[in-house]
Amino acid sequence: MAPITGPLSGEAKSTVAECLQGTLVDLIDLSLVAKQMHWNIVGTNFRSVHLQLDELVALAREHADTVAERASALGINPDGRSSTLAKNTKLAQPENGWIEDGKVVATVADILDGIGRRLRERIEATDEPDPATQDILIAIAQDIDKERWMFQAQR
Repeated sequence: MAPITGPLSGEAKSTVAECLQGTLVDLIDLSLVAKQMHWNIVGTNFRSVHLQLDELVALAREHADTVAERASALGINPDGRSSTLAKNTKLAQPENGWIEDGKVVATVADILDGIGRRLRERIEATDEPDPATQDILIAIAQDIDKERWMFQAQR
């Protein structure tokens, strides 16, 4: 069976592969971290934050699929294995047990801030080698920025 090939090669392909893989790890782990907090949140604002976390999980999963499929379309193997996530994640992991709603909000806002910063670096890095990938990253950054705002507004 022949491997999937794409239009990029050399340094351009390496740069885009690194950007897509980093984004994939961020998004998959975001969905897992948000779901973990969704299950363990307690406090006065439980219901609204509980539901907001589910929306964030859905958004992260949708974007992760787009990123992985973009990588595949370029002949880059996306890697969403748990071992890859554990080794490469940059996301703060939630504590074990019940987590007070204010701490959940602050933690998620900080996580989204970090993802947003990394996305901006990746947007800049993909400007020349692959504007189509850059467009995808810009769309993700817009959604991450909005979610960060929504969580920050609750602090």
